Amino acid sequence: MPPPRTRGTGLRQRLADLRGPDVPPKALDARALAALAANPGCNRRAILDGAGVDKADLASALGSPSAFGQSQFALTRGNAFEARVKADGGAELLRLVHEKLDPGAEPPADAQVPELSAIGPEGRAARTVLALREATASGAWTLLDHPMLALDVAGSPAFLEPDAVVVHPDGSWTVVEIKSFPMLDGSADPAKVGAAARQAAVYVLALEEVAARLGAEPAEAAGDGEASGRPGEPGGTVTPRVRHRVLLVCPKDFSNLATASAVDVRKQRAVTGRQLTRLTRIQDIAETLPEGTCFAPDLPTAELTAAVESVPATYAPECLSACELAFHCRERSRTAGAVTTLGRPVRAELGGLTTVEDVLAAARGEAGDPDDPAVAALRRAARLRAEALGGHPARADRPAVPGQEAAVCR
Repeated sequence: MPPPRTRGTGLRQRLADLRGPDVPPKALDARALAALAANPGCNRRAILDGAGVDKADLASALGSPSAFGQSQFALTRGNAFEARVKADGGAELLRLVHEKLDPGAEPPADAQVPELSAIGPEGRAARTVLALREATASGAWTLLDHPMLALDVAGSPAFLEPDAVVVHPDGSWTVVEIKSFPMLDGSADPAKVGAAARQAAVYVLALEEVAARLGAEPAEAAGDGEASGRPGEPGGTVTPRVRHRVLLVCPKDFSNLATASAVDVRKQRAVTGRQLTRLTRIQDIAETLPEGTCFAPDLPTAELTAAVESVPATYAPECLSACELAFHCRERSRTAGAVTTLGRPVRAELGGLTTVEDVLAAARGEAGDPDDPAVAALRRAARLRAEALGGHPARADRPAVPGQEAAVCR
């Protein structure tokens, strides 16, 4: 068991204690951050992701293994397509960026592809910042293949690795997302495009932090004294600009040929940024946990379950496609009769009625404030239902809320 926490324990040590002795942290990626930002009220996911807990292993240890994830076949196909797009120094990728986003610039001939390898994620992130600074000042096309970006998330750094970042001759930066789902006749599955846009928005946020730091540096720190992100102008400061139109690269129709589309992620960037700033700080959540709390998957099931249940969760059906612990949280939510199992829109309509039993009691007139709009709507719905059934009043064994039959079967 990990040693008891004390007030003086540093955040890193505290998170290591929560993760378990000798358990390496699982790094956050853009997919996880996009899902985390989509449910900012879930303290359970915030602390588990912040501590680097492998939620898939945790779900299996709790007896609720997750089906969430990407198949090995899809990963292999995606890696092969990405390698094809980036072949020959990224010539095809840069051609698509030039065509879709910057046709007025010079064609990307003899583009630079800097080496970004370094020791550890911190080293790679520092090397990426240096490469971005040099590329911004160079005035030439530059392709950064799998750069490493650092983004502050609830007081803890998350290291992100986009597929590529392209620096334009004018010093602006573009995020490139390479996906293996097809683009048929110039359009792709809207749900998949939306997920890719939310993921790219996380990279845009991380790049904006880098751009803000570089923009505040003296020109001498950039290497050759270029100003305002425009090559050749001496003096001033380098002020790179992150483009809010990202490039989504996909296979064309059912071939291995690449096609691309420019996607505006300003809305996703604003939503993600706002939700990330609202996240409860990880150290504040950790302070509320009982002494000795640990999420190591090799603990006894009862002890591990108690540790997980000590952190409040906010379950919604959308979690099934975004979180490895969704099956466990859904079962607990159903057991508690929480209305969140019916979805966020239903939860928002019900106001202060938080359980299915409260909803049914309000609909039957057994509880609830008649002046509450939600209670009044429920009672009116119950009367209409009774009339539709031939004047028979709603009974306790018959759901009084339309759609409740379907909810019970879920």
